[in-house]
Amino acid sequence: MVSKPTSKETARKPNMREAILAAAEELFATNGFNAVSVRDIAQAAGANPGSVTYHFKTKDGLLLEIYRRHCGPMNLRRSELLAAARRVRDLQDRLEAIVRAYVVPAFTSGSDLAGGGARFTRLRAVMSAEGNEVARKIIAQTFDDTSHAFIDSIHDSLPHIPRNEIVWRSHFLLGALYYSLVTPDRVSRLSRGEADGSDAAMAIEQLVQATVAAFQAPALDQAAPARRRPVASKT
Repeated sequence: MVSKPTSKETARKPNMREAILAAAEELFATNGFNAVSVRDIAQAAGANPGSVTYHFKTKDGLLLEIYRRHCGPMNLRRSELLAAARRVRDLQDRLEAIVRAYVVPAFTSGSDLAGGGARFTRLRAVMSAEGNEVARKIIAQTFDDTSHAFIDSIHDSLPHIPRNEIVWRSHFLLGALYYSLVTPDRVSRLSRGEADGSDAAMAIEQLVQATVAAFQAPALDQAAPARRRPVASKT
């Protein structure tokens, strides 16, 4: 049976909760959720396993707290910027402001706990790719409301584009956002040094302009995929 930390231990290490959160975030971002144990987290934080269960009950609870701490401020900032963007009268300017409201908070964290940050973005990308059911529920709980608000705002600005296509295009935006934050060195390398992938301001502008253009692309002909579908062989 895992023992709980004593009150004397807690007094000696007032920042143990923060150390556990930081260690778990780094391990989850590097190795995924499934491969990391409570013991791994405790060892990385300089704690005993009982400290993890004392503060967070379970590994699931620890992941949920990581998402809450990052995404609460980020979602709040997105909502504030989105509310301002929706008041813009010119449709082109409004669309750009809406996209910017989604992108900017992911880049502009003053620290890893201020909302966003490359480490947390890497964790989000790993969680999404891993397909863990716990992570899926936490992601839906954390982001679905703000995602729906963003998609609805885009649709209001581009009513001629079916909402389901806007969902696809916002999905691609999220992938681009992940990749831009996690692997900025690739931009520097492939541009042969002419672009600095770590330049957040430039990354925001490039991503906003590319996304606005993608949202404004003509709607797909819904019948076209059926016409292009290969005919099954009769042999």
